[in-house]
Amino acid sequence: MRAVICSKFGPPENLTLEHVVDLKPKNGQVRIAIEACGVNFPDTLIIENKYQFKPELPFSPGGEVAGRVDALGEGVTDFKIGDPVMAMTLSGGFSEQIIVDSKALLRRPSSMDGKTAAGFTMTYGTSMHALKQRANLKRGETLLVLGAGGGVGLAAVEIGVAMGATVIAAASSSKKLTAAKNAGATHLINYQKNNLRDMLKKIVGKDGVDVIYDPIGGDLFEAALRSTSWRGRILVVGFASGNIPKVATNLALLKGCAIVGVFWGAFRLRETLLDNENFKQLFAWYDEGKIRPLISKSYSLEDAKEALRSIMNRETIGKIILTT
Repeated sequence: MRAVICSKFGPPENLTLEHVVDLKPKNGQVRIAIEACGVNFPDTLIIENKYQFKPELPFSPGGEVAGRVDALGEGVTDFKIGDPVMAMTLSGGFSEQIIVDSKALLRRPSSMDGKTAAGFTMTYGTSMHALKQRANLKRGETLLVLGAGGGVGLAAVEIGVAMGATVIAAASSSKKLTAAKNAGATHLINYQKNNLRDMLKKIVGKDGVDVIYDPIGGDLFEAALRSTSWRGRILVVGFASGNIPKVATNLALLKGCAIVGVFWGAFRLRETLLDNENFKQLFAWYDEGKIRPLISKSYSLEDAKEALRSIMNRETIGKIILTT
C-alpha cells in the first residue's frame, strides 16, 4: 500500500509518499481501506512535534478517516467486510490502509459518502462536545464563533443553529463569512476590518455573549472574554493563531464566567458511549439536512504537502481532504 510518511519532524516538505507493507489486524481490530482522510490544523502541529500527541518516527499523519472494512481481526463480530465506517485515529490516515480498534469505529450513515465522512468526525465531534457537554448551550442563548470559516468553526455555527442559539460568526475575510452565513449565522463580523468588541456591543449591547467558541486564541481571546455575559462560558478549543493567550484571571471573576477547556480526542477515549450518543444526534441532523460539511477542496495523497501547507497558510474555507 501507499502511505505519506513523516521520517523527521519539520515542515510538510519533509514528507514522502512511499510503498509500505500491507497492515494486518490483530485481535479486536479491523483494517479499513481508506477512501478519504480529513486534513486538520493539528496535523500541521504533529509533523513539527508541536502537539500534545507525539507519535514515534516514522509515522503517517492524518487522524480522521473514512472508508470500508476490508479485514477483520479475531474476535470482531460487530462489523463485517465491506461495512462503511469512519474513525478518529490521531495518526496513520494519510495512507491507503489503517488499523483501528473495532470499538473506536463509527458506522457511517448510508446517506453519507466517504469524502463527506472524512470531513465530519473531528470537526463535528469537537464542536458537538464543546457546545453540548462543555458549554451546555441552551435554546435562545447567543453564541459567538471565532474562526467561523474553518472546519470546526462552520461545524459550530451549524450545531449552534440546530440547538436553537442565535449565532454570531466572526472570521477574517468576506468569503469565510459568506460560508458562515450559508451555514445559518445571524450576525457576521470581519475581525480583520473591525474591532471585535465594538461590533459585539452593537449586536448584543451591554449584556454580552452567552457562549464563545474559540479555536483561534491570540489577541482575540481577551477581546472575546471581555465581551462575555454574566455566567457566560468561553470555550478554549485551539490556538490556530499560533499564540496561546495569557489572560488576567480577574476578568473571569468580574464576569462570573467560566473558561472551559475542550479536548474532544480525550473525551472520545474516556467517554466513548456518551460521544456515540452525540454522533447519533449529529447523524440525525445530517439526514434532516441541518448540517452539511463544506468540503472546499480535495487533494490526492501525492499532494499531501500542498494540502497541509494550505492549512498552515489559513487559505482554507471549511474542510479539505485527501483521497486515495
